[in-house]
Amino acid sequence: MLALKDLHAYYGRSHILQGVNLHIEKGEIVSLLGRNGVGRSTTCKAIIGLVPAQGSILYQGQEMIGLKPHSIARQGIGFVPEDRWIFPGLTVLQNLQLGFKKRNKTGRWSIADVFGMFPNLEARQDVHGGLISGGEKQMLTICRTLMGDPDFIMIDEPTEGLAPMLVEQMGQLIEEIARRGISVLLVEQKLSIALKISRRLYVMGHGRIVFEGTPEDFKNDLSIRKEWLEV
Repeated sequence: MLALKDLHAYYGRSHILQGVNLHIEKGEIVSLLGRNGVGRSTTCKAIIGLVPAQGSILYQGQEMIGLKPHSIARQGIGFVPEDRWIFPGLTVLQNLQLGFKKRNKTGRWSIADVFGMFPNLEARQDVHGGLISGGEKQMLTICRTLMGDPDFIMIDEPTEGLAPMLVEQMGQLIEEIARRGISVLLVEQKLSIALKISRRLYVMGHGRIVFEGTPEDFKNDLSIRKEWLEV
């Protein structure tokens, strides 16, 4: 589905990604772990074309390097950034409707699906996005991306600042996304959710991948957690 090979990215003179290699198969949930500032979000932005990159980003056999973000999105890649991009002056329902690739045409996801999973969004569908809670904004951002029917979705820090009940709902949503055949790259700080729902894990340190394996492999390698994740 997706393969990064020797991926490099810079912010000015700062060399952020220093030869990243990872792959994700169809329907997999893969978590990208690491401390803040190691390049996890930059990896997502490079894939979607928001950060210029060098190397190779192969998506379903096609090279993405050099394409504009809107062209990459049309290939079936969705991106949910950590800062909860919504349109505050539009209602919840209008935000969801903006996610459709074609007007009022749904794919694997419909507005009814979203409202079924998140009754709070349905109850507040006529409320402007700027007036809903932080947790509701996070759910809305993800669900709007799903309206575009992506085959691969990157979700950056979805549980940050969420109450425990919403964290559980978020995990269930991500598992449901994968059940529908959508591949997921999850950037996450909470080890509990990453270990619970991921098929494989990558750990990033200093702009490189320093560990790849299953959740069980990770649990058995205490040195990785101590060196690259613990503060």
